[in-house]
Amino acid sequence: MVQLPRSVVGEAQTSSFGWSVLEALTDVGSRMAGTEGEREGAAVVRDAFDDAGLKAPRIESFEIPGWWRGDSSLTVTEPVTREHTGQQDVIALPGSPAGSVTAEIVDVGAGTEPEYETVGTELDGKIALVSSETPDDADRWIHRMEKYVNAAERGAVGFIFRNHIEGSLPPTGEVGYHNRPGPIPAVGVSAEVGARLTRHSNSGPVKATLSVECHSEPTDAHSAVGELGPADAEKTTLLTAHVDAHDISDGANDNGAGSALVAEVGRLLSGVEDDLSQRVKFVTFGAEEVGLWGAYHEANTIDLDRIAAVVNLDGACSSRTLRIGTNQFDELAEVFTATTDALDTPLHRGDTISPHGDQWAFVQEGVPSVMVSTVSESSGRGWGHTHADTLDKLDSRDLRAVAMQVAEAVYRIASTDQRFEHNSRAEIKDRIDDGYVQELKTGGRWPYDDLER
Repeated sequence: MVQLPRSVVGEAQTSSFGWSVLEALTDVGSRMAGTEGEREGAAVVRDAFDDAGLKAPRIESFEIPGWWRGDSSLTVTEPVTREHTGQQDVIALPGSPAGSVTAEIVDVGAGTEPEYETVGTELDGKIALVSSETPDDADRWIHRMEKYVNAAERGAVGFIFRNHIEGSLPPTGEVGYHNRPGPIPAVGVSAEVGARLTRHSNSGPVKATLSVECHSEPTDAHSAVGELGPADAEKTTLLTAHVDAHDISDGANDNGAGSALVAEVGRLLSGVEDDLSQRVKFVTFGAEEVGLWGAYHEANTIDLDRIAAVVNLDGACSSRTLRIGTNQFDELAEVFTATTDALDTPLHRGDTISPHGDQWAFVQEGVPSVMVSTVSESSGRGWGHTHADTLDKLDSRDLRAVAMQVAEAVYRIASTDQRFEHNSRAEIKDRIDDGYVQELKTGGRWPYDDLER
């Protein structure tokens, strides 16, 4: 049975508020972390929080190591001569160091551990070519950063990340995280360029020069914050998303939609604020795409013992079918199962503890936290992290349906006395996949050195 009042359910199904917020965010243009565009995006959300009736809507700032993209190129010299310079073919990956390397390209397929083991020492001194795809038989999603780390650890001097989605769409994405810059120059190339490189490598050696121009300097990033519920509540639930997006697109689904959903859910819950027994804090973090800096800032400046749960929205408008990454917090996950059962809607579930997404800053400390996204027929990110992550790919009906489901789940969490058990840091550490451990250590985000002394 749905627990929200019927009036709120009806309002959710007819609202245009969330979609209007999403339109405003995509119209900002680039919302790259630490730029004026990100601050403008945070201001859009703050104003939406105000319009939604949230308490104390505000922008919070914090320092990050900024990164600015310059020109990049990939020049093939053998077996044919071909220069790729335009952004439809090749772009630098944020966190990459500047520099130029000339070497043979080695195709490592999808960059799985078995594929890297097969290549072995052949990668030493070479440029790794790796697909963005995760094979269907993989037991978890294999992130770009893990593929990059594996290449560098095996002696590669450069990294080429080729998209598996057609359409002259080179993928972007951070490779430095908290150890910026990363160890080797890295670029994304389109599926078409990648297919050509793979075809040539199947016939013999492919030699190329990979060049990256970029620079780094400290800058400020920005999060938008608002609140509902009793100020003196013992516990607080966080509903979060990230407002920043990569500079090559509008960041519509990743993650303008998440930010718009946080504002819309806040508006829906403002009508039943008196029912809330917990404080609900609504936050759209800055600088997620470059190392979860906003989420870490939040986690480091609040009392985590007072956090009942964290619900993080990311990539949540590709359809109206929810997917929940539980991070093995089964009690919290059951709230979403009960919600979708009550609404007679499907739910996809993944139980891997994942260090990707803003919820990780809380998961690593044992705070019950889930990632909520949606599933579609696209493999991996789909249009995400490419020029094509634009508003026209999304549907306002999906946004309304997701808002309804998330509002019901957060209402169930924050209007009852149910408590979700925190885990110890040691318990979380022991359950992280080995591939993620290696990635976190290389990226400067391994938080458990104190447990290993």
